[in-house]
Amino acid sequence: MPQTLSTREANLFRTVIRHYEDKQYKRGLKAAEQILKKNPRHGDTMSMKALIMNSQGKTEEAFALAKEALTVDMKSHICWHVYGILYRQHKNFDEAIKAYKFALKLEPESQQIQRDLAVLQVQIRDYQGYVQSRFAMLKAKPHLRQNWTALAIAYQLEGSLEQAENILTTYEKSMTNVPLKTDQEHSEALLYKNTIIAERGDIKRALEHLESDCKNCLDRLAVMEMRARYLGQLNRKEEAAKAWRALLDRNPEHPEYYKGLIEALEIDEKDEAALKAIYDEYAAKYPRSDAAKRLPLNFLTGDSFKAAAKSYLTNMLDRGVPSVFANLKHLCSEVAKKEAILALAEEYLKEHKGSEQANGDSSKGVGAALYFLAQHYNYHLSRDLAKAMEYVEQAIELDPKNVDFHMTKARIFKHQGDTAKASETMDRARSLDTKDRYINSKAAKYQLRNNENEKALETMGLFTRAETVGGPLADLTDMQCMWFLTEDGEAWQRRGNTGLALKRFTTIHNIFDIWQEDQFDFHSFSLRKGQIRAYVDMIRWEDSIREHPFYFRAALDAVKLYLDMFEKQQASANGTNGTGEATNGEDAAEKKKAAKKARKEAQKAEREAAEKAAKQDPNKATAKKDEEPKKKDDDPNGLKLAATADPLGDAMKFLTNILQFSPKNIEGQIAGFDVYIRRKKYLLALRCLNAAQALDPEHPRVKEQFAELQKAVESLDDAQSAKVKEVLKAKFSS
Repeated sequence: MPQTLSTREANLFRTVIRHYEDKQYKRGLKAAEQILKKNPRHGDTMSMKALIMNSQGKTEEAFALAKEALTVDMKSHICWHVYGILYRQHKNFDEAIKAYKFALKLEPESQQIQRDLAVLQVQIRDYQGYVQSRFAMLKAKPHLRQNWTALAIAYQLEGSLEQAENILTTYEKSMTNVPLKTDQEHSEALLYKNTIIAERGDIKRALEHLESDCKNCLDRLAVMEMRARYLGQLNRKEEAAKAWRALLDRNPEHPEYYKGLIEALEIDEKDEAALKAIYDEYAAKYPRSDAAKRLPLNFLTGDSFKAAAKSYLTNMLDRGVPSVFANLKHLCSEVAKKEAILALAEEYLKEHKGSEQANGDSSKGVGAALYFLAQHYNYHLSRDLAKAMEYVEQAIELDPKNVDFHMTKARIFKHQGDTAKASETMDRARSLDTKDRYINSKAAKYQLRNNENEKALETMGLFTRAETVGGPLADLTDMQCMWFLTEDGEAWQRRGNTGLALKRFTTIHNIFDIWQEDQFDFHSFSLRKGQIRAYVDMIRWEDSIREHPFYFRAALDAVKLYLDMFEKQQASANGTNGTGEATNGEDAAEKKKAAKKARKEAQKAEREAAEKAAKQDPNKATAKKDEEPKKKDDDPNGLKLAATADPLGDAMKFLTNILQFSPKNIEGQIAGFDVYIRRKKYLLALRCLNAAQALDPEHPRVKEQFAELQKAVESLDDAQSAKVKEVLKAKFSS
């Protein structure tokens, strides 16, 4: 039988909960111990103690105590709720949901348990369950607007747009007081309802709703943009043109507004004169607008292009705008425009020779022209590295302390394949402006490309927090600096340090996991603050987060590294590595040496961190709340990752996401085939091969893999599935 508490002990139990919520874990644990001293079999207190222990990093003890609490009091909703929280914190969401549902059966009126269940359901995209939970929460507290909004969101995410709209309309009809015009939550709810109407495809009604109900909404820009789009979709061209003009008057730099206006005016895309007239109108109206002068270069041809390009280029070079080449480089994809821009830049340089120090600023005029030409010849569509170096040297001679000129010289060295000189030159550029974080990062990146990992970390350390335990690398990891982690991993891979390379790639994988977990903070926050449209956009963005190039690059690097590890293991096992046992012995010695060195580096880092902590001011006030225990990294140098016995199995963690989220990238499909063929998953290998062939049938690796698969099928023994053989041979015959 579960024990009951006295009034004093019940008050003490409430204190335990309060201490846990305030993160005062030591006090909470002390109070729990007081209760358990007199009532050692009180399940609720045991559960709360388990929760506090988990927050202190004692995971195994916490789970054991939580299970013991359940055996003591199986009918306690607190015990089941805590059990669910423990599972949720350790990412076992299915078990957490089961525990929450059991807790709800015991305490159906608990809003906290219902809320935790709903949050977990939307996190794992169980939209049907989310609808049910939100409906129950609405029935319990129908006076809260956020409960109505949350149910509408649940219906929208589930795909029931009509139901979502009906929920919002029902709440609006139930409102007794007219909301203030400054009511942010009401304004957002109206715009959210409008997006649902539009998603249903009823654009006419969406426009009517926008012009009637949303006319006083606080997000004026959103209202204007939605109205312009709706008018265009309804073929009300004249009104749409006025709407787009109003937006251009607000922001004449937005390319989409020009595109919308041109569509509304029904101007043929081949009518250069009519198109240019639109842009000229806004160039005259807003002389400082760059878009109105630059965008016509995309469609103009012949003499019209040359005249417009000359005007634009002359203006930018006179002003010394550093980004002028970045604005125009996409035009190099057209040969005529590439040649015209080059001729104009060279003509400008000839005309202004001799006026290098005009107005005392060498970054304008001739300096800007030399910089433009150096970038032009360094660009991959117009590359001539000898000329690029000639122009950049002239620019540096003109202004030896110009950071941009030295950066371009470093890029030229990079494209020549001289990573050492590129790194040295970029570091020289950094030394010219030591307060610029961008050039500091560039210098570190070039050092990594030259496999100077230690020097790069030192360079990055100039802009990281000095007090961070673990040094610059720990701070860069905490700040989720993925470009550095990727480049660092690739540099370690080139240097043959498999452990550190895998460590960096795994860190990036974990960062994306953190981004997914960060949603937990917004499921309730966004509803509370009324930021509904942004919340729905975030949910949809999170669903495809691993499409990001940062993830794909790191994941592909990791898969290739695991494949290399597998090949080396196979070669070692088969004795085909050249010198047999002697080589194996040498490899073992090298690994032992690397492990010893890594261990020494880790010990040194720990000593430095301890010394830094000891030097901190002892009189500094300590925080009232107990700090969350920071999980210690038991494999800082990736030795455990490198020592895996199943590299192909570990590669699947990365490969699954590559194939799911980036199926149109042929490199991912090729890597998928390489993994599956080695795991003897022939049908999955065939699927990757089919996908790669559909993307690029002429790719050399596709043909090689086809032959590799055919050879593998021929070697299958009779014990293999006849169906597998049949499917694979059908592919070959086709």
